[in-house]
Amino acid sequence: MNSGKSTALLQAAYNYEERDQVVLIAKPSIDIRGDKAIVSRLGVTREVDFLVVPDANLRDDFAYYSQIVAERTSKPVACLLIDEAQFLTAEQVNQAMQIAVLDGVPVLAYGIRGDFLTRGFPGSLRLLEVAHSIEELKTICRCGRKALFNARLIDGVFVFAGDQVAIDGFDVTYESLCAGCYLRENANANREAKFD
Repeated sequence: MNSGKSTALLQAAYNYEERDQVVLIAKPSIDIRGDKAIVSRLGVTREVDFLVVPDANLRDDFAYYSQIVAERTSKPVACLLIDEAQFLTAEQVNQAMQIAVLDGVPVLAYGIRGDFLTRGFPGSLRLLEVAHSIEELKTICRCGRKALFNARLIDGVFVFAGDQVAIDGFDVTYESLCAGCYLRENANANREAKFD
């Protein structure tokens, strides 16, 4: 969260396209922020080429949209870029690896490792197991240290219980925290809960 993942993805797309190469951009359909677009914190927005629904075969979807792009541009797809990859299923991550290895098309997947309870997302866990390389994008905690965790706030109050996925809304936000600040906020929330 707040590490510039979407901005980095959009920069990668720009770099390919600057060299007259074609990219496909996808994101899981569960990410409703921006509808069918990727929205970076810097305000840059770009429509995705397709949404990945939970039961979709990513490799089949990629082949389908690659064919459409090839017919339109007379060029093969040079790269598949995936935003919010933590929301992929483990099987879809396997299919992304097949696209990279068997189809010979690089797949750049951008996402976060864990949820607000510091538990790994299924897509992230599988990516960590099979990725050919991993690059960490760093962000800073409010105290200035490297942020490691994503804390959930509801109506501005830190919460440490609930469903793994709660997309940003009117009352749900997230803050990137270092381990120390995360543990302090967790302890504060537990103290306050005892007095409720």
